[in-house]
Amino acid sequence: MATATEQWVLVEMVQALYEAPAYHLILEGILILWIIRLLFSKTYKLQERSDLTVKEKEELIEEWQPEPLVPPVPKDHPALNYNIVSGPPSHKIVVNGKECINFASFNFLGLLDNPRVKAAALASLKKYGVGTCGPRGFYGTFDVHLDLEDRLAKFMKTEEAIIYSYGFATIASAIPAYSKRGDIVFVDRAACFAIQKGLQASRSDIKLFKHNDMADLERLLKEQEIEDQKNPRKARVTRRFIVVEGLYMNTGTICPLPELVKLKYKYKARIFLEESLSFGVLGEHGRGVTEHYGINLSLRKYSQAPESRERNVWTLFGSRFKQMLLKENLIDDIDLISANMENALASIGGFCCGRSFVIDHQRLSGQGYCFSASLPPLLAAAAIEALNIMEENPGIFAVLKEKCRQIHKALQGISGLKVVGESLSPAFHLQLEESTGSREQDVRLLQEIVDQCMNRSIALTQARYLEKEEKCLPPPRVGSFQSALPTSLCFKRRWLGASRVETIWSPFPLSRTSTGKKRTTPPFYCL
Repeated sequence: MATATEQWVLVEMVQALYEAPAYHLILEGILILWIIRLLFSKTYKLQERSDLTVKEKEELIEEWQPEPLVPPVPKDHPALNYNIVSGPPSHKIVVNGKECINFASFNFLGLLDNPRVKAAALASLKKYGVGTCGPRGFYGTFDVHLDLEDRLAKFMKTEEAIIYSYGFATIASAIPAYSKRGDIVFVDRAACFAIQKGLQASRSDIKLFKHNDMADLERLLKEQEIEDQKNPRKARVTRRFIVVEGLYMNTGTICPLPELVKLKYKYKARIFLEESLSFGVLGEHGRGVTEHYGINLSLRKYSQAPESRERNVWTLFGSRFKQMLLKENLIDDIDLISANMENALASIGGFCCGRSFVIDHQRLSGQGYCFSASLPPLLAAAAIEALNIMEENPGIFAVLKEKCRQIHKALQGISGLKVVGESLSPAFHLQLEESTGSREQDVRLLQEIVDQCMNRSIALTQARYLEKEEKCLPPPRVGSFQSALPTSLCFKRRWLGASRVETIWSPFPLSRTSTGKKRTTPPFYCL
């Protein structure tokens, strides 16, 4: 019975095979052949190889040249040839055993060698020891750290401050703590290298605008606004930041902060302000570019904004509430202010200040804060004493500003060179009026100027850049930095107030006379 049933099933299969359409049979045949091929074919092919003799192997090994781990660096590279400093770099500095007038230090207020600052650091050294050997979250928080943060917050008139143990890491850690992948950052082309590293770590969408060009920035903001209208869902979760410097390290110019604040409220962006160079320099009390422009509060956006909701704030709370905000100075137009303590405060490290909820986020997300050993207590104590001196002697900032104007004026009219930077900036640059066409040649010419100045006991330095890492590489320059100490007076007595004018030969073969002809004799410039 079973045999008859199997025969009947086989007959039905054969009959169905004859009745099936031709394309169905072809497709099944191809599938059967493909399965057979997969079952019997090898998954890989053995590469044909020929065994080498021992002699051939040795020859190949001798011919092989490994790729260098780093590119070759010439032995005369400036990074490999140090200028050795002996003693404190105050208004006079001993470089390679020679005493010079110091124009190459960020010691703007002359606090580096101040007796009070050194006494405070020494007392802290005896109490706490040298270092901390731990980050802030792991027994690295000392009472002097909290005191310094409280003093900085009160000095800057913000709610809270946070300190870092390394100045470069301050803004480089603050930016990626807030700006993430998908966010948009509008940044000035002349931004310093620390800002560039922070932007790189954030992996955000970076949009560069021309240096201090608010029209170009507004153009980018308008373009982004149009993009946001096309995709409103994405725009709701995309944060927009404007990152600028108060006083630019690479140019010595001041940012137009009032115009930036207007653009902030118009296009709903956040402003991060890096004030490493302007803190302790600009403003009546040294609070930086915000005090210089008088931008302390967000009250304008309530009192002058046309929106009825914002105008009704004063109607609802009355003038008493307005007076309280004016007194407390706690609502800032700037979302985050960062600066290092390695310039005017003559210490080490940096700080950020702003609203409490903004600063508290860095205690959880600021990489330089979470993973670095905390600031040595002696340096924190030195910074506190430096703040005391700044508060007790506000006239020092006017003295610094006047000396900056004197030096800036004295350096005008140098043949072959031009002064780059504001007259009230303690950091400015000397740049070639006409480039030779080769960056290496420009660097060599400027180095000759630095060497000639060193021979005449004036310490200058060339601005150094990581040329392959810089987003927008500035031209070669000689950097000069002014202090509130009597440096400029010594400078004038030595170079300008003498009975005869001291000159230094300027090695510019392409410089021209006032008539436009090529100069046949070596030009001279006066310092």
